[in-house]
Amino acid sequence: MAESSSYLLEPKPGFRIESDLLGEKYIPNEALYGVQTLRGMENFDISQKHHGDFPHFISGFAYTKWGAAEANFKMGLITEEQRNGIVHACKQLLEGKHYKHFPVDMIQGGAGTSANMNANEVIANLALEYMGKKRGEYEFCSPNDVVNCSQSTNDAYPTAIHFALYLYHQDFGLALNYLVESLEKKAKEYEHIIKMGRTQLQDAVPMTLGQTFQGFADLLKSEVRVQNFVAKDFLECNMGATAIGTGINSEPGYSELCVKELRDITGWNVRLAKNLVEVTSDTSCMVGYSGILKRLAIKLGKICNDLRLMSSGPRCGLGEINLPPMQPGSSIMPGKVNPVIPEVVNQICFKVIGNDVTVTMAADAAQLELNVMEPVIVYSLFESFEWLMSGMRTLRDLCINGITANEEHCKQMVLNSIGIVTALNPHIGYKNATKIAKEALETGASVYDLVISKKILTKEQVDKILSPENMIKPTKFKV
Repeated sequence: MAESSSYLLEPKPGFRIESDLLGEKYIPNEALYGVQTLRGMENFDISQKHHGDFPHFISGFAYTKWGAAEANFKMGLITEEQRNGIVHACKQLLEGKHYKHFPVDMIQGGAGTSANMNANEVIANLALEYMGKKRGEYEFCSPNDVVNCSQSTNDAYPTAIHFALYLYHQDFGLALNYLVESLEKKAKEYEHIIKMGRTQLQDAVPMTLGQTFQGFADLLKSEVRVQNFVAKDFLECNMGATAIGTGINSEPGYSELCVKELRDITGWNVRLAKNLVEVTSDTSCMVGYSGILKRLAIKLGKICNDLRLMSSGPRCGLGEINLPPMQPGSSIMPGKVNPVIPEVVNQICFKVIGNDVTVTMAADAAQLELNVMEPVIVYSLFESFEWLMSGMRTLRDLCINGITANEEHCKQMVLNSIGIVTALNPHIGYKNATKIAKEALETGASVYDLVISKKILTKEQVDKILSPENMIKPTKFKV
C-alpha cells in the first residue's frame, strides 16, 4: 500500500508523487490513474469487482468525457491540444484498452466521485502522453480543470452510467432474440406432437408440444418491445447540471452543445433533461429497467420450471421431453441425471429478482438534491444484465437446442387421460361426460374405450373428435 502523510514525501524509484486535499501519495510510474483513484482503492475493498471489469462502463465514461471535451473546446474553455489529447484517450478506451487502470471497486461511497476521478485521471495521463508530456504533469492537462471542465461527478457519472446501460440493453436484446429463435425452432419441430395440457398440475385438455414451446418463445418475445421503450430513458442526460442541477461552473449554452456533441459521437438520440435539478437526484430510469429485467427473470424462471417438470422421470415422472444429459446427477444413485441447466438458470432468476429489490431500496434512499446510492444501483443492474445474458446463452446452447421429445409416450398419456373427456363434452353432453369420467377414474378404464363400449359414439366418431387437429384449436363440427 502506498504511503500517505501530511508531510512532503521524498522521491522514490518507480513512483511519482501526486497530491490532493489530504496530502501526498506515491503513485506507481506505470499507473495511468492518480492520487484520487488510489484513495478509492484503499477505501473501498468491498465487492472485488472493479470498474475495469465492466467494459461498457468504461465506454460510457469515454463517450461522456469526449463529448464534454468537444463542447469545452468549442466554447474556448480548453485548448485544441488538450481537446485532441482527450479525444485520443477516449478513443483508446473505446477500443478496449487500459481497463486494468480502472481498479476502484464498483461499490463505493461518495456518489461515484472515485469512479469519475478514476476516469478523469486515466484520460488526463493518456492525453499527456499524446501531448508528449509525462504522466502526472497535470499543469498541462489537469484531471479536474481540463478533463472534468464544466462537469461534476453528479452529471458526468450518471451520464456515463446511462450510456453503459444502453450498451448493455443492446447486447441483451441480441441474447434474448437468440434464445427466442431456438425456442421457435423447437416449436416448429414439435408442432405435430400431441400431449396433455395441465392446469394446477392436473390433466386438463390436449395440446401440442409445439404450442408449449411457441408459448415459451412468445412469453419472452413480448419483452423486447417493452425493453426498447424503457431503454430510451437512458438517452436522457443531465450534462451541464454540475453539482445539483443549477449548472454552477458551466457556461450558458454548454449543456445544449455538449448534448449535440454526444449525439454526433454516439449516433444515439441523446437528449437533455428538461429539469436538471429534478433529474440529478432521480434514478427512476434505472428502477424502470430493473423492473423489466425482473419481469423477464420471472418468465425465464417459469420456462425452466416447466422444462424440469416436463422432463421429470425418466420413468416415474411426466417424461414428455428429454433434456441433454450434462453430468452425473448423484454421488450415491447410479444412472441419475439431473436438469442442471434449468436449475442454474432458476438461481440466476432469483438473483435478478433480489437485485431489483436492492435497486428499489437504493433509489428510495435519495435525499434532497442527490442520490448517493447510485453505485449499488449500477452494480446490481450490471450484474443482472450479465447473469441473465450468460443464463440465456447457457440455456440455449446446453439445453434447448438438445431437447428431444418422447412422442409416443406423450400420445399415450393423452389417450389414457381423463382430460380428453372435455373434447367429447360438446358431442355427448356434460352429464354423460361426467359419468364417463367418474367410471374411468374408479375402474382405470380409458375414456376412449368406455365411450365406444357403451355405444355412446362409434370408434370413427371418437377418432374424429380426438384427432389432434380438432383438439388443439377452436373447431365447429358435429359427429
